[in-house]
Amino acid sequence: MPLSREALRAAYEDACRLEIEALKPGNVHVFADGHRMSAAQFLESARVSSGPLTDPALPVGRRMLEAVRATRHAVATNTNLGIVLLCGPLLRAAELTSGDLRADLGSVLARLDMDDTRAVFEAIVAASPGGLGSAGDNDVREEPKTSLVEAMREAAERDLIARQYATGFSDIFEVGLPAIEASRAAGETGMWPAIRAYMAFLTRFPDSHVARKHGDETAREVREEAVAFQASLDATAGEQARIKQLAAFDADLKKRGINPGTSADLTVACLLVHIAVHQLA
Repeated sequence: MPLSREALRAAYEDACRLEIEALKPGNVHVFADGHRMSAAQFLESARVSSGPLTDPALPVGRRMLEAVRATRHAVATNTNLGIVLLCGPLLRAAELTSGDLRADLGSVLARLDMDDTRAVFEAIVAASPGGLGSAGDNDVREEPKTSLVEAMREAAERDLIARQYATGFSDIFEVGLPAIEASRAAGETGMWPAIRAYMAFLTRFPDSHVARKHGDETAREVREEAVAFQASLDATAGEQARIKQLAAFDADLKKRGINPGTSADLTVACLLVHIAVHQLA
């Protein structure tokens, strides 16, 4: 049975809250602000964007544009562009779902039209000019020449958010979601499932946001650091000891100005899927 708008808003806001409550190294969370942004700004962004993202009167692209506009009005900075781009199609799929969220998401992506592309390009410019870049035929500051999925496919090699559109959100369902489920199956609660998803992305892929800010080499180096850190974390017994390790890695990344923001955005999407799938079951 499809989820109601109220249930969808709650699921989205819960996913955003769970992500911001998790001590994700290098990213903003309730344990430590960073990168001139606060946890409070992210929570407010979730609150104000949940309405547009679940508005049944709006097509998917316009939902994402209005969510970005609401966020800019509320916090005057880009806290959630990646989250909005990922959760917009997921929320629409959950709204229409026949019981197979992944299959219904594929249908949502296939139906995105040029109006959706225009709206998303406008959202990207409003949040952070040039978000998809100006490479190839799709500069977000110009009239789109292809569908949104095709535009994202062109950017997929350099942007993990775009990659999700090009692959049917494969990394959400095959990397992050299994990490959450394995964490919960192992008896982990609280912030740990979200941390597991975040680290799954951080150890698997060079983070797109890090690459844009610091270059591909730095993004690869951060991924290698994350792999070594994860091994050390797994070998550590006791929650407080692991929290201490997370805090130290977090402080080190922030001192260097490194924010794996794309990994955090992907984590929100995984949490949303996890919540929605359990509600639909």
